[in-house]
Amino acid sequence: MITDRPANRARLAVPHGGSETSARTGEATWPIAAKGFRPFFLLAGLFATLVVPLWLLVIDGTVQISTYLDPVNWHAHEMVFGFAVAVIAGFLLTAVGNWTKRETAVGIPLLGLAALWIAGRVLITVSHPLPPWVVAVVDLSFLPALAIVIARPLIATRNHKNLVMVAILAALFAANLMVHLDALGVLAGWRRRGELLGVDVLVLVILVIASRVLPMFTRNATGVEGVVSSPRLDRLVLGAMAIYVVLDLAAPGLALTPAWGVLVAVLAIAGSRRWGARYSGRSPLLWVLHAGYLWIPIGLGLRAVAAVTPAVSPQIATHALTIGAIGTLTLGMMARVALGHSGRMLVAARPIAVAFALTLLAAVVRAAGAALGVQAYRSTLIAAGLVWTAAFALYLVVYAPILVSRRSDGKPG
Repeated sequence: MITDRPANRARLAVPHGGSETSARTGEATWPIAAKGFRPFFLLAGLFATLVVPLWLLVIDGTVQISTYLDPVNWHAHEMVFGFAVAVIAGFLLTAVGNWTKRETAVGIPLLGLAALWIAGRVLITVSHPLPPWVVAVVDLSFLPALAIVIARPLIATRNHKNLVMVAILAALFAANLMVHLDALGVLAGWRRRGELLGVDVLVLVILVIASRVLPMFTRNATGVEGVVSSPRLDRLVLGAMAIYVVLDLAAPGLALTPAWGVLVAVLAIAGSRRWGARYSGRSPLLWVLHAGYLWIPIGLGLRAVAAVTPAVSPQIATHALTIGAIGTLTLGMMARVALGHSGRMLVAARPIAVAFALTLLAAVVRAAGAALGVQAYRSTLIAAGLVWTAAFALYLVVYAPILVSRRSDGKPG
């Protein structure tokens, strides 16, 4: 197994743990509130472990919930705007502190943000007897609150390059708003489009972050100097994906839209060609990120095929992007960031390597279920859900003690 050299540990932990601001203002009383990744990665792990089995029980009819949305849309909404948004929140709250050397939120303000996220999850799931607009307002308020928290240090330090993250949060808010306006009867037929827009924006987020960190992680861990990124190709990929997000929202039925998705897939593969995926096989913290990234061109390619032939279900593409790309990469980043920012060596424990493999397996099983037809759908749905649950349960077993404990090196954060 490849381990990171001690001299590289500070560089490899992205975002960096324990900013100067943390040292000046003092560490939070509780370790869980000392850095943004701590509560949100813990909540994301818990939510991913609990919500999928709950959904399986709901669609089986064993459990009934008074959800604000119907069960299928509730599941889609909560995986995008619940689970994935929690991971993004944890990453950005930590990363922006590193980029600006100013803290985003720690202590009570951080716990307040986490409580707002929890309130959204509870009210979406157990909606009655509250008025629907109350549920919508509570859930919709999290992303603007997060955007304000991360925008303040970015603006104060004139870190204009990373303000793109605020724009991405605004796009996620717009997607969530579409879902709620449809549920409230204001915009009929926009619920599914809002959910798919959310998926597209999450893929864009992954492309932004991957182009910044994947080559660096791989080069620093392996020592292979030929592992580099291409800024020009990176910009092309991100620009093409941004256009695809707009096309997929405004003109999903246009022939140009799936063709443009294929273009993004080709550019994504070309852009990652020198990121050193072939050198990552001995390090789970590396190969999980490269494997997760590969699901993006696969998913976009499957979308294009599904647009031209009924033989391929759009669900295959959706789950390639959601479980394969988003699920795998979020688990990999949560594992890596938590180690780096808790002062630990960047080496994956054996159960975490198993969790990575299980997430990839869940994506394959779920996509295969959609491809095999009605007879195999139910069994593969249950199997994929159980495999996903096992993966995140393993994450919790290993990382919950890390997330609620102080850094092993005694530094703030």
